[in-house]
Amino acid sequence: MKGVSSAPGDYVYFKSKVPLHKISIGSKQWRYYDFGPKAVPPLICLPGIAGTADVYYKQILSLSMKGYRVISVDIPRICNHLEWIQLFEKFLDSINVYHVHLYGTSLGGFLAQIFAQHRPRRVKSLVLSNSFLDTHKFAAAMPWSPIVSWTPSFLLKRYILTGIRDGPHEPFIADSVDFVVGQVETLSREDLSSRLMLTVSAASVGPLLLSDSFITIMDTNDYCAIPQQLKDQVTERYPGARRAILRSGGDFPFLSRPDEVNLYLQLHLRRVGVDAKPDEVPGISRDGSAGGSEYEKKFDEHPDDTPQGEGGSGAHDDDHLPQSFGSETHKTDGQVSGSAGISFAHLLYTLLLLQSFAEAMYFTSKTMVKA
Repeated sequence: MKGVSSAPGDYVYFKSKVPLHKISIGSKQWRYYDFGPKAVPPLICLPGIAGTADVYYKQILSLSMKGYRVISVDIPRICNHLEWIQLFEKFLDSINVYHVHLYGTSLGGFLAQIFAQHRPRRVKSLVLSNSFLDTHKFAAAMPWSPIVSWTPSFLLKRYILTGIRDGPHEPFIADSVDFVVGQVETLSREDLSSRLMLTVSAASVGPLLLSDSFITIMDTNDYCAIPQQLKDQVTERYPGARRAILRSGGDFPFLSRPDEVNLYLQLHLRRVGVDAKPDEVPGISRDGSAGGSEYEKKFDEHPDDTPQGEGGSGAHDDDHLPQSFGSETHKTDGQVSGSAGISFAHLLYTLLLLQSFAEAMYFTSKTMVKA
């Protein structure tokens, strides 16, 4: 599988434009991206066990360009769910944010619900993707959890990666898996063991004060590491929530189906009353070349033309995007114009140099083997 060195061009652009922030709260370090108009209530993205703040770079690029503020965080080294609630609240205080909209995938969705349960005044809405309500099933599948903190890093990484289906994948899903695998390689033993403990430590989501109408459940219909039974439990818990169904996308639809995910996030934010401020977007061109699919652009021009089910009278209608919007040839959110500081010609030239270098390395290795 490809590693971080094989990062796509839009990720390279993202790293050049969006600064990474690090702050310490007590003994814990928070690593996060914060981009978009500060006057807009933020959408905070919480990754799963294999994710980092970087995995939501496509959402940051696309939604910030449309006038939304997006914050993507790494889950710090936390021992239990009570500590998560307390430290996440302190993190929000430290960046001067009170009301939040949370988008969580897998473990991130579980943590978002736990926080919404215990700090209901701070959470204005939820978007849950491939998530769950309790940790019992994961604890039963990991009887060696008491020694996880002493387990070597390579074994922890292997255990986490075995939960990701190892092909064959459609190309866009394979690319998303490759990217996440590269991110897992950047995590330390302490990071990995902490996330595993959050997944298997006994906990469950209790009743939320948040109305179902302020919750969107966004799931994929194909293979996912979270069992379908657990995803169904989330749907049953929030019968009045809006549903956004992606026909495919695997474990990481925010990377494999970014156009669809970004559209649903934008629909959710508009529905719960978040007003975008596109005129205050920092550092990204507004000419349409910096991101967004043809469908996203059409939605911007005609916001009332929502997908079937979204905005209808039935609160639990399933939303389905047209098949064409899930094609493998979707545009990436990181395509940028010359005015944004990088041209297509420069990008193509860089790719050609990398290809030449790879071919030279391959030829050299073959020669050495024959020798």
